[in-house]
Amino acid sequence: MFKLTIEGNPHIVQGLISITDRKDHIFLHLIENAPFNFGKPKLYEGVAGNLVAFACKESKGKGYEGFVSFFSKTKLIDHYEETLEAIHVGGRRMVIYTNAAEKLIKRYFK
Repeated sequence: MFKLTIEGNPHIVQGLISITDRKDHIFLHLIENAPFNFGKPKLYEGVAGNLVAFACKESKGKGYEGFVSFFSKTKLIDHYEETLEAIHVGGRRMVIYTNAAEKLIKRYFK
C-alpha cells in the first residue's frame, strides 16, 4: 500500500493505492482518493492519475514497460479510457499499455 501526500504536509493523505507485482505487469488492486478530493470542488485535481502513474512507473522500473492492469467499477470504464488511455479488454478489466503509461509518467513525474 502506498500513500500520496503533499510536500510539506506528510500527515494528510491525499490518496492510497494497493498494487501487486504479477511478474509481468503491475496489478492495481485499489485506488482511493481522500474524501476531500472527490467531486466538485476538489482540494487537489489529479490524485488518482498521479497514483496510477506511480503504478506505471513501478512497472517500468521492473522491466514490464509500464504495463498495468486493474478492474474498474462499471460506471468508470469510459472515464478511465478517456483520462488514462486505459483499454477496456472485457468484463471490468482495464489495461494500461506502454504508450499510455509513458504519457502518465511524463505528466506526473517531471
